[in-house]
Amino acid sequence: MLIKMNQYADLAAMFPAERFLLNEPMKTHTSFQIGGPADAMVLPETTEEIMQILQYCEVDRIPVTVMGNGSNLLVKDAGIEGLVMKISSPMKDISIEGECVHAKAGISLTCLSDILIEQGLTGFEFASGIPGTLGGALTMNAGAYGGEMKDILKQCTTIDRQGNLNTRDVAAMKMGYRSSMIQETGEIIVDAVLKLQTGDKEEIRKITDDYWNRRLTKQPYNLPSGGSVFKRPEGYFAGKLIEDCGLKGYSIGGAMVSDLHAGFIVNTGGATAQDVIKLMDTIKRQVLETYEVQLESELRIVGRS
Repeated sequence: MLIKMNQYADLAAMFPAERFLLNEPMKTHTSFQIGGPADAMVLPETTEEIMQILQYCEVDRIPVTVMGNGSNLLVKDAGIEGLVMKISSPMKDISIEGECVHAKAGISLTCLSDILIEQGLTGFEFASGIPGTLGGALTMNAGAYGGEMKDILKQCTTIDRQGNLNTRDVAAMKMGYRSSMIQETGEIIVDAVLKLQTGDKEEIRKITDDYWNRRLTKQPYNLPSGGSVFKRPEGYFAGKLIEDCGLKGYSIGGAMVSDLHAGFIVNTGGATAQDVIKLMDTIKRQVLETYEVQLESELRIVGRS
């Protein structure tokens, strides 16, 4: 049952109009540029606001969907029931003490990387070109070029869905390949402490630039996408399996397997979530039939069915 908009009146009154949006089209908030409207969206600025939002929604039984910059998010065409809480640029504060970096969850990895380069701190280079926010990267234990977020995390602060504050060290986060306990509990990361090392600023910049250049030449930045679509199967590379099935350039509607990197699905214009889902199902079926390998989605798919 859809929630009536007047149920949001008291919550909306807590925020300026630009940070509380009704019937908000999700295609403007995802890198795929796909998705129907959310009943409501809020952009919190503080941990306290997040706690208030969650407590309000718990009492009124309003479903809450949490997102960052929407870089690995596919929203279904019918949109999202309830409230979307977008933790992004309004929560980007950072402080540095020695080799410890305390950052809010909404800061983008690119912005954080630029700051760390200027401070001469190394260990974050692998994450510099990963799209999305710090909170999102920690939630999925994002990684590249041999590094993962679990390698640099010291601890983070989370809020459970009842609005309670918790401190989790890296062991408690249970971070594995593209996974963490956050995906199981639904807790929300609001800030984190990263442990890095002092390094040479120019060398850090050189490594970061090299990683960026590799991404630009190998990944389809010219079209909207949700990043890498499938997790890496043990002993294989998803993109290679898909390419070897002859699916590069294969399309359904406006969704196409990238002809640059088969691990990506791109929106060639007007793609729907259903186009992407059908294409994913086709890829999974073909890879399973050809190589007996079961691909698992790395995308987070949300919304009304």
